[in-house]
Amino acid sequence: MKERAPALVAVLLLICLVVGTWWAADYAQRAIPIDPPRRITHEPDSWASNFVMVRTDTEGVAINRLEGDFMQHYPDDDSYEITTAKATGQQPGSPITVGTSNTAIMDQDGERIIMKGDAHVHRVADGDNPALDVRSEQLTILPDKDLVFTDLPALVVHGKSTMNGKGMRYDNDTRQLQVFSATDVKISGEESRPGQSTKSEKEEQP
Repeated sequence: MKERAPALVAVLLLICLVVGTWWAADYAQRAIPIDPPRRITHEPDSWASNFVMVRTDTEGVAINRLEGDFMQHYPDDDSYEITTAKATGQQPGSPITVGTSNTAIMDQDGERIIMKGDAHVHRVADGDNPALDVRSEQLTILPDKDLVFTDLPALVVHGKSTMNGKGMRYDNDTRQLQVFSATDVKISGEESRPGQSTKSEKEEQP
């Protein structure tokens, strides 16, 4: 029995050490406040002045450019909010488009730009078609698809023709223009003369 006594004492000390360590760890965990999981809110996590973002195609050619006076990034939806925004589209084979607005929101991994406040998109003239201007309180641009549309009232000026409507859609790739619920339509006689090309640009008032 005397020979086993040191071994029993050592086992008891080891048990006491394990229990003491467990208690100390549990006490420390309960005594030290742990921050709750961070709530993801719509708050900016980064910002920049004189913001410029350029997107390129697979060959490294610049096809879209977005710039503004001030930019904020929101991590909850990975969106960017830009003040005094300017979006330039220069897809190969299509006329250059320039969109401006008081503010803009870019989201969906850069596939959508919502221009808000005095939104204006200008499509420069090319060899077949005159310049095109679209004005509305809000215009949505899909840069990769070269599309501009809105469900709000819009004023469309195509050369010397003007159209007011609630809702419009313009495809810069096909040059197809649609103005919905059009009112106060004024079509220039020069653009409606026989022989005027209409294959690349269609104006529709459903």
